[in-house]
Amino acid sequence: MRAFVLRARSTPVDGASLLASVGTGAHGEILAHTLMNAIYLAQSHRDDVIVHLVLERSPDYSRTVTFDSREIGDTGGFHEQALLGTIARALDASRGMGKEEARAVEPGVSVRTVSFERLAQELATRFQLFVMDRKGTPIRDQPFTRAPCFLLTDHLPMPKKGFSSLERLGAERISLGRRMLFASQCVVLLHHELDCRER
Repeated sequence: MRAFVLRARSTPVDGASLLASVGTGAHGEILAHTLMNAIYLAQSHRDDVIVHLVLERSPDYSRTVTFDSREIGDTGGFHEQALLGTIARALDASRGMGKEEARAVEPGVSVRTVSFERLAQELATRFQLFVMDRKGTPIRDQPFTRAPCFLLTDHLPMPKKGFSSLERLGAERISLGRRMLFASQCVVLLHHELDCRER
C-alpha cells in the first residue's frame, strides 16, 4: 500500500464552504487535484492507495476524509467538480460528530474527526513516514523499507514545530528537487519513482 496525507490548513470543514473556496485564498481545488493524481490512471484507478485529506479550518475538530482505492465506487467522475462534491458530502456527513469519531460515507470514503498529529501517530505504526522538504534526501537516494506514507501540505507550508513532531515519529525528510511543487505534482513524481522500482 501507498498512503498520502494532504494537510489543508486553510480549508473549511463545511461542505458548502469547501465548494465556495475554489479559486479563493483557501484553494479547495488543491484537494481535488491531489486526490485525482493519487488515485486515478488513464481509464482506471490504482488499487493500492489510501488518501487522507485533513481539513483544519474548523470551529471544533479537524476533519479527515479518507479515500481507499481498494473499495472506492463511482464518484461521478474524476474531474474536479465530482471529487469536490464527494469531499463535501463527507464533510456534511460529519456534522455533529464528537472528537475522534468515524463515519462511513460511501464505498471507499469515510470521515473522522481526527487531527493531523493524531493521524500521523496512527500511520507511523503501519507505514514508513516521509515529509517533503527541499533540503531532504533526494528521492532517488531514499530507500523504502516499508509501505510508504507521504505527508504533504496545501499552499501553506508545514509549521516548523510540526517537522520536529513528525521526526519524533520516525518521519524522514525527502526531496523532489529545489523547486517548490504543488502537492498534486509531488504525488505524480512519487508514484512514478515507486512504479519504476516495482518493475
